[in-house]
Amino acid sequence: MPNQILQVDENMLETRLDRLVSEKVEQLLNAMLDAEADEITGAARYERSGDRRAYRAGHYERNLTVKAGTMTLRVPKLKGALFESAVIDRYRRREESVEEALIDMYLAGVSTRQVDDISRLLWGERMPSQTLSDKLKKVYEDIDRWRNRPLTERSYPYLFVDGVWHKRTWGGSVENVSVLVAVGVDDTGHREVVGVAEGMKEDKGSWEQFIRSLIERGLKGVRLVVGDRCAGLVSTVNAMLPDARYQRCMVHFMRNVLSRVSHKHTAWAASALKAVFAMETRQAALGKAGQVAAEMESRGLRAAASCLREGVGEATTYLLDEFPVEHRRRIRTNNMIERLNREIRRRTRVVGSFPDGRSALMLICARIRYVTANQWSTRRYLDMSRLDGIMQSTD
Repeated sequence: MPNQILQVDENMLETRLDRLVSEKVEQLLNAMLDAEADEITGAARYERSGDRRAYRAGHYERNLTVKAGTMTLRVPKLKGALFESAVIDRYRRREESVEEALIDMYLAGVSTRQVDDISRLLWGERMPSQTLSDKLKKVYEDIDRWRNRPLTERSYPYLFVDGVWHKRTWGGSVENVSVLVAVGVDDTGHREVVGVAEGMKEDKGSWEQFIRSLIERGLKGVRLVVGDRCAGLVSTVNAMLPDARYQRCMVHFMRNVLSRVSHKHTAWAASALKAVFAMETRQAALGKAGQVAAEMESRGLRAAASCLREGVGEATTYLLDEFPVEHRRRIRTNNMIERLNREIRRRTRVVGSFPDGRSALMLICARIRYVTANQWSTRRYLDMSRLDGIMQSTD
């Protein structure tokens, strides 16, 4: 008997299955609506009963978008009673899961126009921008509660701070403004975004207001603040967090020095700076930096030598004995928060310029929460028992 090969058109099969599911779900929903109408009236359709409380008055059709597609519902109309359904909310045109999926797409980086296109492609109808805006208002209320949550449950020995620049309409013109972000490593070694706020020009006043808000919310136990050489940041840390030391991002510091080096000496200068930060102790690193600066001056690189001498102290704070050797690789740079900032910039580039500061702040916060809602925050970043051991030996 010859072998028979059964060929299946997958596309046609999927289309028919989708249509079958859609029809069955529509029939089920309409049957549930009819059952609810019978319960409200106290009798079935056309039934003569002394317990009847209301009468049928026909029905009207309305569309409902669900995961299975767009359904046409036959909603009963009653005379003598108000029809209220537990199956579907009044005036609702989409299933909650559909709206949540569209909002998740927007927060994940899909533009409003693309959300509209995807909605029409998947469910056959568009999601008006006003509906999306109304739904996002509820999301923004949750974001405000998250931004202002107390920080009293844990201490944060390490604090990483940075600013994210974006374009904003200001007085009829488009200007660059910043949003300040702070990420803390708590006493269990896990990362947490502890603060996000609009910082305008990332100046001293902005940093003071930002750090003050963190302290008022309960920030405590900070021993090291890692960041770039921003205007006013160092003085703010010294004044408002007197028990904390400041670590200048090693990578940004090396770039600042190399920007003052001519192309002819770039390769040598890069390897020389790497040798400085390869030292095991801070004293050795400062000594090596002095030698490199002297060599730079002999090569005519006075600006680079001056920059190196001026900033090497702040860039080698991580080498102090009060910080574990095992933590050095991760606390000497701002790379951790820089990677988070890249995700933020990828989202803000889709928008271009924001009409106001709040819209930018809310979208950035939403993006941060979306990116960090995974192993980023649940996986331990550092073993803090090492730091606890040093603190106990110091005491």
